[in-house]
Amino acid sequence: MGAITLNAVEKWFGDVQVIKGVDLAIHDGEFVVFVGPSGCGKSTLLRMIGGLEDISRGSLDIDGTDVTDQPPSKRGLSMVFQSYALYPHMSVRDNMGFSLKTAGAPRTEIETKVNAAADTLKLDQYLDRRPKDLSGGQRQRVAIGRSIVRDPTAFLFDEPLSNLDAALRVEMRHEISKLHKTLDATMIYVTHDQVEAMTLADRIVVLDAGRIIQVGTPRELYNHPGNVFVAQFIGSPKMNVFACSTDGGQYTVAGGRGGVYAMATAATQMGIRPEHITAGAAGTGQVDGTVDVVEFLGADTFVLFDCGAAGPINVRISGDAALRVGETHGLSFDAEQMHFFDADGVTVTG
Repeated sequence: MGAITLNAVEKWFGDVQVIKGVDLAIHDGEFVVFVGPSGCGKSTLLRMIGGLEDISRGSLDIDGTDVTDQPPSKRGLSMVFQSYALYPHMSVRDNMGFSLKTAGAPRTEIETKVNAAADTLKLDQYLDRRPKDLSGGQRQRVAIGRSIVRDPTAFLFDEPLSNLDAALRVEMRHEISKLHKTLDATMIYVTHDQVEAMTLADRIVVLDAGRIIQVGTPRELYNHPGNVFVAQFIGSPKMNVFACSTDGGQYTVAGGRGGVYAMATAATQMGIRPEHITAGAAGTGQVDGTVDVVEFLGADTFVLFDCGAAGPINVRISGDAALRVGETHGLSFDAEQMHFFDADGVTVTG
């Protein structure tokens, strides 16, 4: 079992409140990712769950039991940090089994659990090596293996891939995803990288300034953001957002044209993702733009248009399409994929 519930949780450092009344239910076996900009409180919230930070107000339940005041050792959780924190003088085998050894577990039990974890993480051939003889990805797997042998109620990951290079990050992301399916364990994962959040999570918790802004599956957050912040934070490259006005059943893009607006609430901003825009002849679509930057990425090309009053608009086109800097094109928006936001930045729905 690994159900975790946060009830109106707050964290204060003196007169400064950094976590502001968080309510969240994490289901047994779920992979939940905390994501947000630096300083949003995601690592602090994870440390509060793990018992490494006190909860100032509110309560924390694990499998229905209030553990708010219990120390980390009593919560049955295991944490994997950004730093591998391996003992350099110990072998992989001894590093993975160290927590069991200090707890007084029998040698046979330690050997069985270490071998099982090594098999899961493909570390069998490295058990007698020391950390200095391993790659960064292998060291991180040893750190994860050290957590697995404890058979925890849930795993807590605090930006575990941030020290790895780009290729290893992708590889370890796949490994962690497969590990979750193999163990069927509750995992809470902190990252500032929204690509990691999108590819790993069952549900994403978007945080900003100590508050939960929106919770949902990656697809829900991508297709139905609740406000401008989520709309631009989830997705790479981010959603284009620019000024618009609405009146008499019509919308008008700043410095451009418009179309039918069927919402009851007035909107002051419009959002559209780069892949939902088509570049055509000047004078067509919602707004004209001049090609400012062209980024060729192989299968895709991202084109940044200078659209005057509407500002810069990023468009995703096929990699074999050829647009040149200085050309002017009309940009047409997919009517089914447009997002409108009110004066407070909240999504307007029909």
